[in-house]
Amino acid sequence: MGIKVDLKKQYSKAEINGKKGTRKAFMLDISFEMKNELVVLFGPSGSGKTTLFKCISGITQPDNGKIIVGSKVYYDKDRKINLPIQKRNLGYVFQNCTLFPHMNVRKNIECGLDNWEKEDKEKRVMEMLNLLHIEELETHYPSQLSGGQKQRVALARALAPKPGILLLDEPFSALDMEIRTKLAEKIRNLQKKIEIPLLFITHNLEEAFLMADRILILYDGKAQQFGNPEEIFYHPENLHVAELTGISNIFDDAYVEEYDEKSKSAVLKSGSLRIKTKSPNLKTGDKISWGIHPENITFLSPDSSPENQENNTYYAHMNNIINKGPKKRITLKLVKHNKSLTAEVPAQYVDSLKLHVGGFCHVRLEVSKVVAFQRL
Repeated sequence: MGIKVDLKKQYSKAEINGKKGTRKAFMLDISFEMKNELVVLFGPSGSGKTTLFKCISGITQPDNGKIIVGSKVYYDKDRKINLPIQKRNLGYVFQNCTLFPHMNVRKNIECGLDNWEKEDKEKRVMEMLNLLHIEELETHYPSQLSGGQKQRVALARALAPKPGILLLDEPFSALDMEIRTKLAEKIRNLQKKIEIPLLFITHNLEEAFLMADRILILYDGKAQQFGNPEEIFYHPENLHVAELTGISNIFDDAYVEEYDEKSKSAVLKSGSLRIKTKSPNLKTGDKISWGIHPENITFLSPDSSPENQENNTYYAHMNNIINKGPKKRITLKLVKHNKSLTAEVPAQYVDSLKLHVGGFCHVRLEVSKVVAFQRL
């Protein structure tokens, strides 16, 4: 099993005319393949995630391209194939739970099994109740369920007909973080059992990294990067991906001064700053952007060794410290290089190192955590 998607869908200005005036036309132009794995679609609102789901499910017809799930062709413009929704054999769980309020849990799960024999239907419903650990809710009605229970029932209903692919469109957005985390772990374990492609939309970065085998980053209707969480987080391919994965320290003024192909390490020149990084696909002379996640800036005591650009250690002045509970956010300026950075550190570090606003310290930008990417 697997899925191949290669499609285009354009909306005219008239179709996306909003209350604040006519916006520019939107084009979804995307191509990717996935196996029996869990792929998270991640991107800002309006990047095309839900439009992609609507095209795969048959709610929206693409303008061009192909959609193939396993050996079944859902859509092929050239061959004039466009299967209706009911023949696409997929499960779809929406952002807002859509259980039938007049039916109990068992009846809701049975909805997609109308053509099944009675004995097979009963057996399948019990399998779903057991799989989602909702056996005790069998006779309950939606009004008697919590938000997390409703979403588990919705999942059971979507999986009951044995779909070839499962689409989950922000199913946890209305739930609190503790329940979201538990359900995210359950979904990941579930995918390993059912062994079908699972596409999951979320705006929550932590959720994406917790769940995904791979992450597909979308921006303005186009795929920006497709890779495992480690690749996406530490090797963003452009500014859009870097910003979406939480890199708030980004500089666009650098070039590659030296690059060693064997070790995949580079020395970047950014103004007066020389900084080391490990990054593939660079070459000497490249004009690039670079950045670092706030949590990958390490604070050293003020009386530690002098500034040493060979290991990315710099002398810094602390401009502000913001209390965020277990963490503190520190804005600082590299004294000799006119670079401002934002760092996040455990609160106890601030006290143990006696860090304070107006004070000085040394900071190290971890070589393996400095990311470099092509300018847009």
